Amino acid sequence: MTAQHPDFIRDTRTSYDAIADAYDQRFPADGLAGLVLERALFGAFAELVRATGTRAPVADLGCGPGHVTALLHGLGLPVFGVDLSPRMVELARRSHPGLRFHVGSMTSLDLPDATLGGITALYSIIHVPDEHLPATFAEFHRVLEPGGHLLLAFQAGEAERLRLDERFGHAIALDYYWRDPDTVAERLVAAGFRLHTRVLREAERDEARPRAFLLARKGD
Repeated sequence: MTAQHPDFIRDTRTSYDAIADAYDQRFPADGLAGLVLERALFGAFAELVRATGTRAPVADLGCGPGHVTALLHGLGLPVFGVDLSPRMVELARRSHPGLRFHVGSMTSLDLPDATLGGITALYSIIHVPDEHLPATFAEFHRVLEPGGHLLLAFQAGEAERLRLDERFGHAIALDYYWRDPDTVAERLVAAGFRLHTRVLREAERDEARPRAFLLARKGD
């Protein structure tokens, strides 16, 4: 693999290709209806993006089967999804045929500078190793317009790496990184973002860890 496409990208792509169909069944689109706080944050994100007056699109990075992409579209945003996994993109296109989905890596986006009005990255930075996180946030900053908003979501915890070799009955090779929200916020600021909101939701139902949400803005 090249420096732009390190091993963790290959492993993430092949692992999600393997579990994509099972993942789509485990987390259906109607599951978003029960995520009251998350839906409120998506609504706030959409309002903030619209308030900038931008006509630029929003990118849902690590979109999976496209359910959040579709929700953001329903909130009036011109949005498209990007995912590493070709199978995830195939499922997203099948479930949401009126929307755009592309195979790509959020660590090296095939987009010109300052062409996005907003970014969501929901539970997708959890597979990015610590040493690659600053460059990933720099890439987010590069493709956002001045004033563009970013919404991150991730499992919160003490710094920890978990390696999974199986999920949903399929063999995978996937690393998960749990992080302290304040540490992630500091890295966003170092990449040139201004923090707008920090939210920590306690674990619910079958969740093992709290959920962190960071809403940030690229400076003008």
